[in-house]
Amino acid sequence: MARSSTRSDSTPTRLAPRLYVLVPALADPAGIAAQAEALRQAAQEVDIAAVLLRPLDGAAAQALGPLLDASHAIGAAGIVDGNPALVATLGADGAHFDEAAALKSAAPTLRPDGIAGAGGLRTKHDAMTAAENGADYVMFGEPDAEGRRPPFEVTLERTEWWAQLFEPPCVGYARTLDEVAALVAVGADFVAVDTLVFEAPRDGARALAERLAAIGEAS
Repeated sequence: MARSSTRSDSTPTRLAPRLYVLVPALADPAGIAAQAEALRQAAQEVDIAAVLLRPLDGAAAQALGPLLDASHAIGAAGIVDGNPALVATLGADGAHFDEAAALKSAAPTLRPDGIAGAGGLRTKHDAMTAAENGADYVMFGEPDAEGRRPPFEVTLERTEWWAQLFEPPCVGYARTLDEVAALVAVGADFVAVDTLVFEAPRDGARALAERLAAIGEAS
């Protein structure tokens, strides 16, 4: 997960951010298979950089296999939420942490090839601490386990602040197309989505692709 490039004339430019898809946690194999197919359908319409795989407590790790296979099939990194031990077990590409202590202890074990991401960042200090603890990216605004998220205005402000000052990429969570556009405008490197993809995989992804393309043409 890398930042956008620059033009050959050295004038800075931002490419449209790629997507980071947050997969809802499920235990039902049929539901997981449907999610995997949804990823494949969405990827036919829009560029997906990474997929967050969320294991349920007590569920077999292998249940995530179809989602990881789908992630790799579409050229996306498969990131395991909160369980670095599953990275090697599943052949995933990294882990995502909502706790600073877990990130700090696990990040070295994922090197040199694995990705260590940080979310659950409720303050600017949390985000800076995550970077100090080895985070390869920081994520702002994603929903918690109960579906609650910070006010979008806060997510937008944090994303703009981070993009202007820090090197590790930032991911901003969007629930609507208008929020996607707002995050792009303030410099998000990646945009995290869930319902925009899973409620209507092909149509939702097409709408995302069209909005991102329009933003790119206007910039």
